[in-house]
Amino acid sequence: MKFPPGLLDEIRSRLPVSAVVGRRVKLQKAGKEWRGLSPFNAEKSPSFFVNDQKAFYHDFSSGKHGDIFTFVMETEGLSFPEAVERLASEAGVTLPKISREAEAEEARRKDLHDVMALAQAFFEAQMRTGAGSAARAYCDNRGLTAQVRADFGIGYAPPDRFALRDHLAAKGIESAMMIEAGLLISGAEIAVPYDRFRDRVMFPIADMKGRVIAFGGRAMAKDAQAKYLNSPETPLFHKGRVLFNHHRARKASHDSGRIIAVEGYVDVIGMSLVGVREAVAPLGTALTEDQLALLWRMADEPILCFDGDKAGRRAAFRAVDIALPQLEAGRSLRFALLPEGQDPDDLARAGGRPAIESVLASARPLVDMLWTREVEAGPLDTPERRAALEKRLKTLLQSIRDEDLRKHYRAEIETRLAALMPAPAARQGYNRRNEPQSGFSPRRGYRDQPQQSLPLRASESLLRSALFSRTAATAVTPREALILLMMVEHPALFRHHAETLAELEWKHRDASDLAAALLDLAASGETTDDLKAILIAQGHGTLLDRVEQALSPGDRMVLREGKPGLAPDDFLRQSLALHKRALTLNTELRSAERALAEDASDANLAWVREISEQIQALEGIEADIDRLRPGG
Repeated sequence: MKFPPGLLDEIRSRLPVSAVVGRRVKLQKAGKEWRGLSPFNAEKSPSFFVNDQKAFYHDFSSGKHGDIFTFVMETEGLSFPEAVERLASEAGVTLPKISREAEAEEARRKDLHDVMALAQAFFEAQMRTGAGSAARAYCDNRGLTAQVRADFGIGYAPPDRFALRDHLAAKGIESAMMIEAGLLISGAEIAVPYDRFRDRVMFPIADMKGRVIAFGGRAMAKDAQAKYLNSPETPLFHKGRVLFNHHRARKASHDSGRIIAVEGYVDVIGMSLVGVREAVAPLGTALTEDQLALLWRMADEPILCFDGDKAGRRAAFRAVDIALPQLEAGRSLRFALLPEGQDPDDLARAGGRPAIESVLASARPLVDMLWTREVEAGPLDTPERRAALEKRLKTLLQSIRDEDLRKHYRAEIETRLAALMPAPAARQGYNRRNEPQSGFSPRRGYRDQPQQSLPLRASESLLRSALFSRTAATAVTPREALILLMMVEHPALFRHHAETLAELEWKHRDASDLAAALLDLAASGETTDDLKAILIAQGHGTLLDRVEQALSPGDRMVLREGKPGLAPDDFLRQSLALHKRALTLNTELRSAERALAEDASDANLAWVREISEQIQALEGIEADIDRLRPGG
């Protein structure tokens, strides 16, 4: 039975070799590798080594060597298809039915790789022409010399609407393949599909094997609606599962023992120029669970090095929420925040490697970022405000799945909270032995809570309920509809928030399709003040109607008349913030549900309940906002 190579790569990316091997072999960390006694031969001194970065194991005593599939086959006596099925289930990867259709699909993916390689060659050639002179000047000004451009495959997409299309067509590539690869913009009312990327410096995005799967384009025009534009989702490219420069950074990370995530392509290249080659970047979106898993495969404590502005701090704070449920003993994040107004590329060019290393050396642990975010959320000058801080922090710590680690975080937070208390109140809540009456005790650690007569367990009916078997939303949510239609009705807001729109995820296909249509308009350079008319002309009228039907009565009035006392831009920012928070909570809930399905423990059930309560509280906030709207 033949499995698509892309599927096997996906399973390998989700399951570190040490996790699979560690179920049968007691492993100990040995520098950048793991080691243990051979599972194949009896021995007293460990000669069995595992390397997660290179995704293999090697047994010096027997000479056996392989990946997770060969290990399961060797130790459990399974056939290759059985090993793939077993590991795919553990990794949460759905196996396709092996059929002629599946084989044809894999062949098509290979064809798409060939199309992307041809596109990259075209962009690189255009950079060297007269049409690319301004792009070369921009690159030279940023330190991206001809050698750097060659090393990273940087090219230029000319402004002509059909330049790439005509070039590929002359090589026998059909328009349908170009559209599927994300290189052309098409639609029901677009008679002739045209190039998605125009007048942009092009950065190829590669998979872990170094094959080009997408592009990121940096606009040359100052008034471009989207400064950076990535390829859309395609059969090859899923932006939340890919890191820019991953294929180059893996070896450098293995050599240095660290991995650094920065915000953009140029930051990665700038750090590489001064010798820091173990740098990667997410692709136009906040760091995802899948990207975090890729980072942890390369280092136990990846360093997130973000820009020294408000956006950089927001990115760091979002990463805290994504990481908390995934933390384990010895596995965390560190945060290196740059001075205000600087990004890693600026710092590298101004101070070279010493400046970069100085910032990285001062990287702060995750608990510091969590504390900073919550303390800076508002004043702490009253007991009520300090109590609210304590409640927020305790709620956030509930998302840490590892019970022992959660206790250590609680102890750290208790210590910091105690330091915030005014001196006269600092002794309240302590007994005669100067120990807290509940919670963390400096002498005894955490005191046991009163035990219930029966342990908490999720019943079979609860596990079968909608809470634990949710599927994709069956309708566009009112909030999704409001965000998208606000941008349709207010083109100026759309132009201002186009990049934010590109970062968002959507629960329903209609919302995703409308967002994609709007982003295609941004890529096409449309500057009209009647986006709705263009969308209808392109055949999206029915889609708009379905999205509009999801609006609440109050939201309909907001779109027509605005919200009293609140500018449209502020109102949209409020809606975007609620949407992002809801996405984060739902991501955490999925993690909690998976944990409960694997282990129906008290802690996991409490985790699910806690996140569910936070989601209900957020829905309550939105309900309150609805009541305050006109007609609500």
